[in-house]
Amino acid sequence: MVQELVIAVIAAICALGLYGMSAARVIKQYERGVVLRLGQLREGVRGPGFTMIVPFVDKLHKVNMQIVTMPVPAQDGITRDNVTVRVDAVIYFKVVDAADAVIRVEDYRFAVSQMAQTSLRSIIGKSDLDDLLSNREKLNQGLELMIDSPAIGWGVQIDRVEIKDVSLPETMKRSMARQAEADRERRARVINADAELQASKKLAEAAKQMSEQPAALQLRLLQTVVAVAAEKNSTLVLPFPVELLRFLERATPAEAAQAVRAVSGGPVSSAVPSALGGARTEPRIPSESAERSEASDVSDAVSGVEAEPESEAPLETSLPGTGPGPVGEASSSQKPVPTQPRA
Repeated sequence: MVQELVIAVIAAICALGLYGMSAARVIKQYERGVVLRLGQLREGVRGPGFTMIVPFVDKLHKVNMQIVTMPVPAQDGITRDNVTVRVDAVIYFKVVDAADAVIRVEDYRFAVSQMAQTSLRSIIGKSDLDDLLSNREKLNQGLELMIDSPAIGWGVQIDRVEIKDVSLPETMKRSMARQAEADRERRARVINADAELQASKKLAEAAKQMSEQPAALQLRLLQTVVAVAAEKNSTLVLPFPVELLRFLERATPAEAAQAVRAVSGGPVSSAVPSALGGARTEPRIPSESAERSEASDVSDAVSGVEAEPESEAPLETSLPGTGPGPVGEASSSQKPVPTQPRA
């Protein structure tokens, strides 16, 4: 009798131990427990720590409350400006209501993943290529709103959505590279033109200042000569006054010839006026030999006139107060004056 009682007590203890082992559950700090008793949701969510359930009657579902990082597979799409792109993203979410995550959706992870893929394709179709490349912050906010709207009913909160990479076709990459190069070249030309404009203004101011002080131009000329002489080269610099060139441009060919003759210190050839005046023909400056030859020609002509006979017909002329007639018939008051030979 005593032996049977001992066996019964031992059996009861073993049964209680087995029951306790099957009913005991441990929930971690980052988890929450949802109990379904005979398929019905029990009120209240089990917190972290040790808890008990009814074996073979209750079923405990543990839900992770940590933030989940889920990559979104790359999606192919066509942007609003008809460019084929391939975009992938990453989504961060967490469960805020363990009961809704168990009861309202079969698998909240799979549901969030599918919703993220469809929303990403929708965003690609509504955006331009420039927005995908440069305005990603706005696209991320729009994508987060599109995923978060249905996820609220699942007990899931979307924490953040980020577009990772945008893959473009090779032809589009080359076109964008050419466009960027052309834009950089345009900016370089604009900067160069602006620099030329500023330099021209400064040079105009310098020229105005030098025109007021002629000595400044000479000092600048000497400075240029010193700068050229400092280099190791065989350059020969011959300074020529600019004022002389301007004077020759304004002066007449005769004055220009005299100025050149005064500068050179010798006779001026006939080629100087033609070179200074272009295609114009100007009178030549006679020399001493030419003056002697012209004087001899004049004396010969005078002697030839005196040697002519007087028997020739008288020269008819009309004098005031008399009619036409020979010179010999003039009045006594108008006597012919003999012609004196020129020395």
